[in-house]
Amino acid sequence: MREVFGARGPSRVAEGLRAYRLIAGMWIRSTLAYRASFVLTVCGNLLLTGLDFVAILLMFSQVDALGGWTLPEVAFLYGLSVTAFGTAQLAFGSVASLGGRVRDGSFDTLLVRPAPVLAQVAADRFALRRLGRGVQGAAVLGWALVAVDVDWTVAKALLIPVTLVSGAVIFGSLFVAGGAFQFLAQDAAEVQNAFTYGGTTLLQYPPTVFGRDLVRGVTFVLPLAFVNWVPAAYVLGRPYPLGLPAGAAFAAPLVAAVCGALAGTVWRAGLRSYRSTGS
Repeated sequence: MREVFGARGPSRVAEGLRAYRLIAGMWIRSTLAYRASFVLTVCGNLLLTGLDFVAILLMFSQVDALGGWTLPEVAFLYGLSVTAFGTAQLAFGSVASLGGRVRDGSFDTLLVRPAPVLAQVAADRFALRRLGRGVQGAAVLGWALVAVDVDWTVAKALLIPVTLVSGAVIFGSLFVAGGAFQFLAQDAAEVQNAFTYGGTTLLQYPPTVFGRDLVRGVTFVLPLAFVNWVPAAYVLGRPYPLGLPAGAAFAAPLVAAVCGALAGTVWRAGLRSYRSTGS
């Protein structure tokens, strides 16, 4: 957490969390002032994000398995990925708009405020409507957990919440690192989206439908596989395409911690490289 908020001590972390809570709370109160509009927006967002799973259902109306995985198993992958991504997007999705602030010079106002900059950027225009994606993913995950054929153990049951939290941290790290890249590129929101939105779409399908080189890339280079592919393979009793040991499924928290630390380092480097527009 210290790395994510760019803090150098526990007090700085607490300051960042407090600033995030206050700014996000302000935007939430503003949103809830128009409750009918908020409900309609969340429902619309939920329906739109649900179209991804509808596409999967349409595929399975024509086939019995996809890459050897059944519908409940693919739904399990989908639920893990979308729920983790929805949580990260809710918390850090606003970082994607950093490029606009850098271009128009409004980012300078954040630098003079007595609060960690990343906390301000992440909480800015906090969009509670993004709850729709996470809720929809959790609903699919709930159905998958009931429908999937798994010999449940304590380890497998505990791995589910650990995987969700770790996945949210991994995706959150991508949002932060992508925001840092915009200090240089300024108009790189689509590049960031390729790794965040594109990443969660990729993970909705089993690794067996992709080439081994791509699977290696998202396992060892950009470790998105630890959001769901690796833990899901252990839970479902399926061999991972790259022959990883069973214990790799429990490495997701470590991978998430490393991603968070790297994202914090990249963020601080990007912040140091920032030069005001002078406007």
